[in-house]
Parts: sequence; structure tokens; C-alpha cells
Amino acid sequence: MEDLTGKEVVVHTTETIYKGKLIEMGQEELYLQAEDGWIMIPVEKIADIQEAE
Repeated sequence: MEDLTGKEVVVHTTETIYKGKLIEMGQEELYLQAEDGWIMIPVEKIADIQEAE
């Protein structure tokens, strides 16, 4: 996951899909900087993370 830090990513969760710049992934939360602000996603809800095309 560290190789994606600072890059645009797409995060699939059990509820929705988020797109933004991956700022940090901690043990409990992932932090994205999206166009409309910051997004904090609980790690347990993340199904997949991919680099945005």
C-alpha cells in the first residue's frame, strides 16, 4: 500500500467507491484527499484499492 501513497487511487468499500489522493493509511483508517475535501475510510470496510487510471 505504501507504494500508492501520494498517488490518485480508487478505493472500493462495502458501501461505495471513492477516488482521491492517498495521503496516509493507518492501522484503523485510510485518508484520502478528494476534490471536495478529506475522506476518512475505516480499514475494515475497504474491499480493494487500485491506482486510478
